[in-house]
Amino acid sequence: MQRYKCTITYDGSLFAGYQVQPDKRTVQSELEKALAKMHKGENVKVTASGRTDAGVHAKGQVIHFDSPYTFPAEKWERGLNALLPDDIVVLNSSISANDFHARFDAEGKEYRYYISRSHHKDPFRRNYVYHFPYALNETFIRQAISYLIGTHDFSSFCASNTDVKDKVRTLHEIDFYEEGDLFVFRFRGTGFLYNMVRILVGTLLEVGNGKREASDIPMILEKKDRGMAGKTAPAQGLYLWEVYYGAGN
Repeated sequence: MQRYKCTITYDGSLFAGYQVQPDKRTVQSELEKALAKMHKGENVKVTASGRTDAGVHAKGQVIHFDSPYTFPAEKWERGLNALLPDDIVVLNSSISANDFHARFDAEGKEYRYYISRSHHKDPFRRNYVYHFPYALNETFIRQAISYLIGTHDFSSFCASNTDVKDKVRTLHEIDFYEEGDLFVFRFRGTGFLYNMVRILVGTLLEVGNGKREASDIPMILEKKDRGMAGKTAPAQGLYLWEVYYGAGN
C-alpha cells in the first residue's frame, strides 16, 4: 500500500460538514465515493487534518489515503477532480511516507474569517461572509487580541459539547485587516478546539462594538467557562486556510 497526500479546497455551503454522517452530504463522503470509483468499488478511507462544520469552507485542507495502486501522484489529482462534484477540488497530490498522518503530523493551522460591514446584505455573498454592519473600534480589538496570543487554556472559547479533555492551545498570531470592502480576521496556532475560531471572532466583535471590555479577556480565560465568552460567529465566514507540516511532510 502506498500513502498519498492531497491538498483540497471546498465550498462548504452545501455540505453538512467534513466528516461522514448518515444520510448527509459531507466532504469526506464525496471524497470516498470518488476514490471507490477509482478502486473498482473498494472502500478507501480518507483522513483529514481536522473536521470542518456545516457551512465552513476550506482553501487548504489536507488529507491522506492509502492505495494499492502506484499511479503517478498527478494522476490522483486529475482522476479525483474528474469524479468529484464542482464544490470540491484537489489542488495537488503527492506520494508521502507511509507513516505520514494528515492530522497527527500537522504542526499548525491558519484560519481566516471574513466579515462584510456594508450597510446592505449582499445576497451573492451570504454563504461566504458574515454580514456585520456595526461600528468597530479597532484599537479595542487589538487590545483584546494581545491577551489571547500565547499558550492558554481556551475552555471558555470551546463549544461546551466537546469531549476533548486538554484544551490548552497556543496562538502564535491573530491579526485583522481590510481586504477590499471586507474585514478579515487571521488566526495562526498549533491547533484549534471545536468552534474556537468562531467564538474568538464573536467575542472580539463584541469588544470592538463596545459590548464588553478588552480587559475582560484574561478573566474569561481564567474562568474556563463557555458562558463567559461571546456568541459563536456564523459558519459561513470561516475558512480553513492552510495546514502546516514539518520538513519531509
